Amino acid sequence: MIHKILIANRGEIAVRVIRACKDLHIKNVAIYTKPDQNCLHVKIADEAYQIGIDPIKGYLDAKRIVEVAKACGADAIHPGYGFLSENYEFAKEVEDAGLVFIGPTADVIRKMGNKNIARYLMNKNGIPIVPGTEKLNNETIENIKLYAERIGYPVILKASGGGGGRGIRVVWKEEELESSLESCKREAKAFFNNDEVFMEKYVVNPRHIEFQILGDKYGNIIHLCERDCSIQRRHQKILEIAPSPTMSESLRKSMGVTAVAAAKAVNYTNAGTVEFLLDDYNNFYFMEMNTRIQVEHGVTEEITGVDLIVRQIRIAAGEILDMEQSDVITQGFAIEARITAEDAWQNFIPSPGEISGYYPALGPSVRVDSHLYKDYQIPPFYDSLLAKLIVRAPSYDLAVNKLKRALDEFTIEGSVKTTIPFLLSISKERDFRRGFFDTSYVENKMPSLLEKMKTKDNEDNEEVIAAIAAAIQRVKDARKLKEHADE
Repeated sequence: MIHKILIANRGEIAVRVIRACKDLHIKNVAIYTKPDQNCLHVKIADEAYQIGIDPIKGYLDAKRIVEVAKACGADAIHPGYGFLSENYEFAKEVEDAGLVFIGPTADVIRKMGNKNIARYLMNKNGIPIVPGTEKLNNETIENIKLYAERIGYPVILKASGGGGGRGIRVVWKEEELESSLESCKREAKAFFNNDEVFMEKYVVNPRHIEFQILGDKYGNIIHLCERDCSIQRRHQKILEIAPSPTMSESLRKSMGVTAVAAAKAVNYTNAGTVEFLLDDYNNFYFMEMNTRIQVEHGVTEEITGVDLIVRQIRIAAGEILDMEQSDVITQGFAIEARITAEDAWQNFIPSPGEISGYYPALGPSVRVDSHLYKDYQIPPFYDSLLAKLIVRAPSYDLAVNKLKRALDEFTIEGSVKTTIPFLLSISKERDFRRGFFDTSYVENKMPSLLEKMKTKDNEDNEEVIAAIAAAIQRVKDARKLKEHADE
């Protein structure tokens, strides 16, 4: 069994892993850079060590992190998500140090981290992929234009080592191709230190469906059904739903079998996600495999009752997966809303600042995963995620109602602006409530969603006025009844 785990991350996910460690009675170790010295994960961990002054470099210093883990007696490292979580060199550094990396092997991370290699392996193993090319860096622009013409516009350019919505350009016509290719390569080099780019046919307005997988070290792999992650802005997820509100059982079964086959094709171990694009005709295509725990893992936990972080740790410790596919039973629907420190009115510009009041939503089947607390100062250096609001209900309709109620109650006070009003607008929107959406939803609905935010105060005033009028009428009715009684 693993006795002590160092969490090579910060914020919400570090808090989540620490709590799972405490549930398992496993000692846990936090790391932090100087700006994070008052972060919640530092406060609640059994041990905490500063790994640098620079806010970013410390969390990316693989050698230093491994050194701290060995020095404090940790026998395993959990990478969380982001930072080094999908860095195969870090995973190999951990393995070479004789420590347990809580995730897949370094070799699997290497293969799946390069989207070109991933596409090749999936295609080789009969997994449907979007028509496209291999890396384009050694091709002339004339040949690249011929590829695009053969595939058919629109096409999408992607960084081979990309993720998180970075290194992506949609090209609608030939005149845009050359400039889009250069900007895509520049962004890929800046964010991933790898300017390798490839091209795919752009599936217009698909649904983004991902399947959660679990695999042990003995070849047993299952999926825990799907999450619909189609509500996105600039390829960044905003809301996630499990299961998809409009997917048929036959399609779910077919996609699930394919997800497991994709995982088996690379001998996958631990928790991961197989992501698909689903078109209007229920054709689905492999998009990528995320070799880590996902931000949105909580919705799967809510509908299956499986603690994915605990499972990650137990699998990494060598335990056999004591579940078969037939044991996976889902109940109801769960929705996650990502609350971020962004100003929707100012094109979602980040909004760091001090939290003077923090009142998360409560109630039955309402969960909040967060690292916030009163007087916490949100630093400007990291991802803007503040909290994940997760609700569960027997039906999708009731889950949306619960989401709206919980967002209405959720209050974050201070100089920071959050996306709560924007998320609340989505929760009221008719097509979202009916489950009619794809990856173009936010872009198409943005004007009306912002309008709903603008009119919220008026709506609230109307409700107050209506309540006052009803109260006045009740008083009048009571007086009339008294007058009649006196007569």
